[in-house]
Amino acid sequence: MDELLLILNIIGTIAFSISGAMTAIKKEMDLLGVIIVGAVTAVGGGIMRDIIIGKIPPDAFTDPSYVLIAFISAIVVFTYVYFKASGYEKIKGASFQKVVLLADTVGLAAFSVLGVEVAFNAGDGPRLFLTVFLGTITGVGGGVIRDLLVGDKPYILCKHIYACASIAGALVCALLWDFSGQETATIIGVATVIIIRLLAIHYQWNLPRIRRHDIS
Repeated sequence: MDELLLILNIIGTIAFSISGAMTAIKKEMDLLGVIIVGAVTAVGGGIMRDIIIGKIPPDAFTDPSYVLIAFISAIVVFTYVYFKASGYEKIKGASFQKVVLLADTVGLAAFSVLGVEVAFNAGDGPRLFLTVFLGTITGVGGGVIRDLLVGDKPYILCKHIYACASIAGALVCALLWDFSGQETATIIGVATVIIIRLLAIHYQWNLPRIRRHDIS
């Protein structure tokens, strides 16, 4: 189980760092900006989770290995785009959105179940609402900070059932935690998030909203 969680942590960190770095590059930020946005996207959700449960300082500061992974991932993305002639055009084109969506989906799935695991280890497992909330905030928190830093409307508030997928995955994982075993619950939770996200992206699912022309 520990190996699975370690793998998920690394995958989630790399995926979210790529997402943040690519968004920062599209906003024409410099190298430092790309690194900061990539790192914040990767570890921001975990920091928010740790503050909520009173873990001070958060894990990102006491064990900076994941911050380092995020830094390296962001630098690799920046280097690729900077030195490859077609790199920037790819970032600006349709492939940008596909890569960001895929990276976001992988990171969201990994971190949503990792938040549940942290909640159970902290002794908060029986409190279902708190457990699911911690899973969700771990999954979506970094993306919210990323969007605010680059001046965009937070993605979770307007696109492709993003937070709903995180909630569903965290809820499934929490409910199965004691019933089916931690490893099985983790795998099913990850799969739940990925399936919902891919379906939402493919079929353009969005929650209902009120637009100005609807009430004019």
